Amino acid sequence: MRTRTGEPKWRRPCIAGLAGLVLVAGATTAWAAQSDEPSGGEVRPLPAAIRKQLAEQAAELRVVRREIAKQEHLIELQEQRIERLQQMLAAQQGQYLALRKSMEEGGLARQRAGAETAGEGPATQPMPNPDGTVPYTAADVAHETVGTAPPSDSHPPAVAPIFEQPGVLTPRGKFVLEPSYQFGYSSTDRVALIGYTIIPALVVGLIDVRQVRTTTQTAQMTVRYGITNRMEAEVRVPYVDSHTDTTSREIFTGSATDRVFTTSGKGIGDVEATLRYQINNGGADRAYYVGWLRFKSRTGTDPFEVTTDCVQRCIQNTTGTGLPLEMPTGSGFYSLQPGVTWLYPSDPVVFFGNLSYLHNFPRDNVSLTLVGGAKQPLGKVQVGDVYDASIGMGLALNDRALISFGYDQSFVGATKANGRTLPGSTRTVLGSLLVGGSYKINDHRTLNVALSLGVTRDTPDVAVVVRLPMTF
Repeated sequence: MRTRTGEPKWRRPCIAGLAGLVLVAGATTAWAAQSDEPSGGEVRPLPAAIRKQLAEQAAELRVVRREIAKQEHLIELQEQRIERLQQMLAAQQGQYLALRKSMEEGGLARQRAGAETAGEGPATQPMPNPDGTVPYTAADVAHETVGTAPPSDSHPPAVAPIFEQPGVLTPRGKFVLEPSYQFGYSSTDRVALIGYTIIPALVVGLIDVRQVRTTTQTAQMTVRYGITNRMEAEVRVPYVDSHTDTTSREIFTGSATDRVFTTSGKGIGDVEATLRYQINNGGADRAYYVGWLRFKSRTGTDPFEVTTDCVQRCIQNTTGTGLPLEMPTGSGFYSLQPGVTWLYPSDPVVFFGNLSYLHNFPRDNVSLTLVGGAKQPLGKVQVGDVYDASIGMGLALNDRALISFGYDQSFVGATKANGRTLPGSTRTVLGSLLVGGSYKINDHRTLNVALSLGVTRDTPDVAVVVRLPMTF
């Protein structure tokens, strides 16, 4: 402790004690001299024993003074060390408060990101020992690092997947096995008038009325692998089971009875392969961008391989329905689809969207398979390309449950044969409202459910998808 002038409190008592000791020694010496002084005024020298004792005391005083000076120097060094350690402790406390505030602000984003990449996390800070001492030496204080900045979380936040392209990548070296089931239902009504009108209420000619109801069930097995923390590869193998009921009153039959034409098909669908790459390091109030490229094969049964209900030709045919006798399980065309997915975290929600372009490669020398094994050549067929855009938002209900809402819209081009648009083929707009939920069962399994509701006439009425990704 020091006084207001900066002088230690122990110094004054020590100096006073030493001064008192010197005064006592001087008084003792004077008393001895007076007691031995002769009456004639002659001063006798001190005895040798007393002089020796005084010399020894003087030497001891010098030793004590040197020891006190040494202790003063050590105490000053200790005080300097304590001051430096106190400054370092204050800096560490400020660092701790800043880290705590940063963790509280980014806690929601880390919860959505799922399991963090191995090795990421704040560095361990040096802490005092249980007895209150700090494990540092005076030489280490000048070179001690107060702390390290927390690593930024560059992993995209998790959202309940409601689109075909999820935005959360697989960590490096991890496998994700994702079984899924999709149920879709669609119905369309068609009325075709072949004739002419005399007055608005009277039609002279034939009327073709059809109702088509299609139910499709798809079981898929998807495998994803994290090549790096910012790149993943995916392979998807679907198994399709489709069933269609067509209710109609066919033209040129003169019948008032509805006829039902039922067809179905099942088998392996078109296998897909996708590569995704996270373009940038996002963060709080900074968007993440994930680019991806998908290739779709035609491993499934295509529409040209199944038998079509035509006796001669489907064009101007009056004896067949023109419908396939078996439902195809694939599109029949190779496809390449580039796209980009973006996610923008804005606590407590995450906004996300998707832009993509699907190109279907044309096929040459295509023919329809008719009843009896006959072939109807179509030449070069090119299915229209698809432009797709979607947007949505996700909200974390707690550390396990997520919910997402979105809208998806696609623009499908017309189908062409030999460079000409097929009769009846037009550009189509498909729109769907999307609702999804996700529940984290444990660190390795998550249950995802998505619901799609068609809002345009050509869009399937409803589709439900259930996914169970498992990380290994």
